Amino acid sequence: MIKKLIIGSLLCAASLYAGSINIAVAANVSYAIDSLKEEFKKSNPNTEVKVTLGSSGKLTAQIKHGAPYQLFMSANMKYPEALYNDGIATTKPLIYAQGSLSYLSNKEQDFTKGIKLVQEASIEKIAIANPKTAPYGKAALEAMKNGGVFDSIKNKLVYAESISQTVSYAVTATDMGFIAKSSLYSPKMKHFKEGVNWADVDAKLYTPINQGIVILKSGEKNAEVKAFYDFILDAKGKNILRKFGYLIP
Repeated sequence: MIKKLIIGSLLCAASLYAGSINIAVAANVSYAIDSLKEEFKKSNPNTEVKVTLGSSGKLTAQIKHGAPYQLFMSANMKYPEALYNDGIATTKPLIYAQGSLSYLSNKEQDFTKGIKLVQEASIEKIAIANPKTAPYGKAALEAMKNGGVFDSIKNKLVYAESISQTVSYAVTATDMGFIAKSSLYSPKMKHFKEGVNWADVDAKLYTPINQGIVILKSGEKNAEVKAFYDFILDAKGKNILRKFGYLIP
């Protein structure tokens, strides 16, 4: 009887700490987030992780206007650093992964031409994420400028709100898109072949995409938020991100 009471008390105590956490996640992580949540659940079965996806710029604007997110996984360091400097983030921004940029096309392409491929007459529309709010869009713009092709193809560009929308445009509405390499590891993307439908953009053409994570003020002193934060930065989280095409610094 005493043993049952002890077990019951422990279960009640556990339920008091069980809850949900709200995290804001850059759209490029949408392909890895389910695997991350699944692995986190193994050691934190009572914590529900609620995810809001979007461009880093838009999520930052929401956070500044009081959105109840407790943790932010950005697509670059700029936005979490701004939040930290404003006192909205309580942890110094740390790099949890480095993103890679790839070309994607629904049609077979000659990727041996590199960045010059976008100048081909057969490439009439090119999807990129909005460079004002999406770091992958900014990187794509930088790659085109450094590759010396931007001025000749700028009228071909079709701007998407986020990197996930860019993927959609690349396979349905345009001839090519500059996407996050991580999206290619989604099960829905397996039919696209490297060297045929996609290839890596020369990493020398754009600044490394350091993706930053911070705990926000509303998540301060929340043990479950801290547990997820630590998980993303430890070996288990990093191994999953690596499987989705991210570079781990």
